[in-house]
This record gives sequence, C-alpha cells and structure tokens, in this order.
Amino acid sequence: MSPEEKVCKYCGVSYLILHEFKAMEEKVKAMEKEMKFYQGSVEREKSLQEMLQSLSQDFEQYRIDNESKME
Repeated sequence: MSPEEKVCKYCGVSYLILHEFKAMEEKVKAMEKEMKFYQGSVEREKSLQEMLQSLSQDFEQYRIDNESKME
C-alpha cells in the first residue's frame, strides 16, 4: 500500500493508529459505565447495611419487650 492509502488525508494520522485509538475509546467507555455501576452498588450496600442494623436493633427491642411481658 502506498502511504496515501495508510494515512488520513485530513489529519495525517495512520488508519491503523486511528483504529486502535477508537478501540481503546470504546473500552474506556465500557469501563466507565462498569465503574458507575459498582460505585452505585457500594452506596446501595452501605444503605442496606444501615437498614439491617436498624431492623436488628428493633427486633432485639421487641424480643426484650416480649420477654418482659411473658414474666
């Protein structure tokens, strides 16, 4: 192939390099999307842990109240 067929006439970048760059851009976009999902899951897990702790405390209090009523 002649150099004219390997290089963009507008910007002068090799088509091979341009193709690799575009592939890397797609990978970065996919990874950013995945990171957002995992970031959200960390926040959801923290919220669920707090809710679980609160429910556990409520359950313990109800159990204690029930035991005192039985006596």
